[in-house]
This record gives sequence, structure tokens and C-alpha cells, in this order.
Amino acid sequence: MRASVLILLTGLALGAAACATVDSASPSPPTPDASGTPAPIPGYDWFFHRDEAEARLVYGLAESDDMRLALDCAQASGKLVLSALGEPGARPEIHVESGGETRRFPARSEPSQLHEGVFLTAEAAADAPVFQRFRGLGWMALWRDGAREAYAPHPGSAANIERFFAFCG
Repeated sequence: MRASVLILLTGLALGAAACATVDSASPSPPTPDASGTPAPIPGYDWFFHRDEAEARLVYGLAESDDMRLALDCAQASGKLVLSALGEPGARPEIHVESGGETRRFPARSEPSQLHEGVFLTAEAAADAPVFQRFRGLGWMALWRDGAREAYAPHPGSAANIERFFAFCG
């Protein structure tokens, strides 16, 4: 009797573990180093673009439409516009985190012309605590559909984050 109960419980535990596995089309999640800092994802990075009085900081693949998170600002405005992809039917918000600071920004939602899902935009103050942590630590996570995606720069691009926030004011 005890052996059959043990076998039944083992089978239930293995079944629950199998159900918890999620197949994702996203890049593999970065493995944090000993300090808890996420590792950069091959091919993905933070890119800084400046065009006269406006700037953009984008996390994605270079020269592609694969954008995970974008921050835009006018020079010295102290205001950001965040852009990200969202799931259809989900609450329209952009939920970001950096080093324990987290913030949900109510967003406008419209159908995406390039991807499945919706395109989200939200406004935020550049000096919000979550962005100050991002500025200091160099990485930010985006929560999408209950999953956390951490975006860390490669060593050569870490300075792009500070350049962007210095420009935005």
C-alpha cells in the first residue's frame, strides 16, 4: 500500500513539473551572475539613437524590427515615452523592474502592424525610481504575460544607458 501511494505521489509531482514547463519563442533568459545581475543575451543589446533634439534607447536586435522595449525623450524634457509589445486582451500597461524597483505604467494599446499582439505606449518621468535604478545598474526587466524578461547590456554598450538619461534630463 505504501509503495503504491509513493508511486502515485511521484507520478503527480512529475506531471506537475511537466505542466510547469513553458516553451517560449523569446531568447533564452539570461543567467544572473554571482551578484544577481542578468547576463547579456547574444544578439540583443541596448542601442542609443540621437536625432537632433530627440533620442531613443532600444533593447532589441540591431537593424531589425525585433524591439523588446524602447524609451524615447525630447532633450532635457525629463519625460519618457515607453514602447513595448503586449498580449491581446491583457491589461494595457508596461510593467518594468530594475534592481528591486518596479513600476506599472498605464499604456495606450493598438494592434501591432509587425507582430502578433498589441503595441503599447506609456508616459513616464525620467527620474522615476525604477529608471534611476536602471541608470545605476545598467539592466531592466520587462514583465509580459506574467513572465520576466531581463535586458542587460553587453560591455561595449553599457554607456548608452547613461548617455540616454543625460540627454533626457
